[in-house]
Amino acid sequence: MTMHSDENRLAGIKGILFDLDGVLHIGSRAVEGAVEAVQMVKRNGFTCRFVTNTSTLSLASLHEKMRSLGFSLAADEIISAPQAAVIYLRQQQRPVCRLVLAEDVKRDFSEFACSDTADHIIVGDIGDAWSYELLNGLFNRLMDGARLIAIHKNRFWQTERGLQMDIGGFIAALEYASGQAAMIIGKPSADFFSMALLNMGLKASEVAIIGDDIDADVGGGQQAGLYGILVKTGKYRPSYAEGSAIKPDLVLDSVRDLPGALDL
Repeated sequence: MTMHSDENRLAGIKGILFDLDGVLHIGSRAVEGAVEAVQMVKRNGFTCRFVTNTSTLSLASLHEKMRSLGFSLAADEIISAPQAAVIYLRQQQRPVCRLVLAEDVKRDFSEFACSDTADHIIVGDIGDAWSYELLNGLFNRLMDGARLIAIHKNRFWQTERGLQMDIGGFIAALEYASGQAAMIIGKPSADFFSMALLNMGLKASEVAIIGDDIDADVGGGQQAGLYGILVKTGKYRPSYAEGSAIKPDLVLDSVRDLPGALDL
């Protein structure tokens, strides 16, 4: 365990934001000791929320997956980036959407009108479906005035087959070509963290985020005033973390070390 800042700060923590992929599970298997760690933290009265930029699963599928891995959590304890996008779109005047999303996630957007001539383009992870034709079509809509909304802009993620490029590169290409900056909905967006804190009913100084992504999880959380905990599982790579300007408040080998860090 490595400390980088005032240890007393952890004593005032009342809530934990758990990142999912790379922290609690990798692909289809739970990280060793993660189920027990979450159980212990919840049992000791901490307010817990489970936050994810994952854009391949609907909220219902995400909840089912976590339960099947052994985690005890309610669907309304999960705050996903696609859910944040839905909340944002509800605030717009009758938005017409183009959903560049996995089929399962589209279920969460069923209340919105969809068309190829949309005024809001929502982009998430679509696996191998990316093509020059698709990118060019989206680029042309953006040039005609559509708004680009990215579920997240992650660079890469850890899969069971190793590191894989994430959608951030495609978002950057669309931004560069169109000259339009995307609205980033998920972590590290300040709006995403504000939504999570509101949902928990806690102040930023009372909440810690535990994640494997030094940029989106730790950096985004610290920017929003949270205590940032980095774990050495998932996409964590020593060289990448050491080269980052972001300094976590605490570094743990794994989420299973969290109860110990909290003196539980």
